[in-house]
Amino acid sequence: MQTVTLNNGIEMPILGFGVFQVGADETQKAVESALSAGYRLLDTAAAYGNEDAVGAAIKASGIARDELFITTKLWIQDAPAEENTTRAFDESLQKLGLDYLDLYLMHQPFGDVYGQWRAMERANKEGRARAIGVSNFAADRLIDLIVNNEIVPAVNQIETHPFKQNNDYHELLSKEGVQIESWGPFAEGKNGLFTNDVLTKIGDAHGKSVAQVVLRYLTQRQIVVIPKSVNPDRMAQNLDVFDFELTADELESIKALDTGASQFFDHADPETVRHLAARRLS
Repeated sequence: MQTVTLNNGIEMPILGFGVFQVGADETQKAVESALSAGYRLLDTAAAYGNEDAVGAAIKASGIARDELFITTKLWIQDAPAEENTTRAFDESLQKLGLDYLDLYLMHQPFGDVYGQWRAMERANKEGRARAIGVSNFAADRLIDLIVNNEIVPAVNQIETHPFKQNNDYHELLSKEGVQIESWGPFAEGKNGLFTNDVLTKIGDAHGKSVAQVVLRYLTQRQIVVIPKSVNPDRMAQNLDVFDFELTADELESIKALDTGASQFFDHADPETVRHLAARRLS
């Protein structure tokens, strides 16, 4: 498995397995299948409600802890945010059955971001979170966090796929030493991704599926990806993307698909902010 090196020297697999929208009742089986297929990066979140099942799958696998790279995420915390972030972190560790996390992300750029980040910095310094980062942070929010705090986020996990490629933002992230990670690499099939003529033609030229072309496009650009599937055959197919390389012309043709628009929702939309900020985990 290819890796990327985070800004604190930690190696992170460039391709992993995500469990967003995988029901708690099927998560353990899916993660066990993913681990059997060869995935070593697992990505979950407190808000997904399936950390327990991910932890059960990790335990059942028998794979040595140091062979795995486990990410989970902090949901927006009520005041006092610092204290509640530490509590939420401990709860995630307990549910996952782990002594430490490889990566802990702030899931949303809302609430008392600074209080939450201070607690995350402390978990990092204590060695309980080997790396810390953010998710869904726009450029202005990210730079504000960087210049006003001690630790630069190691990762920013954002919506990234052929229709929203974040090319300019990717350059800024690289300059700041922040690794870009894609959520929704297939855009959940929106905008006809799986039948797109450009992607289909490129896939045919390499004997690969559209999904494999998308994953290769992202990983070739040094973007970490965490595709989701509950189908073992597709899990294996999603891993099988490092035996071919897209040409310069193919890269440009995929780059031309970029619309710059979200296929889901806009974090700058006031109604989105209200909706996410109002949600609390039980």
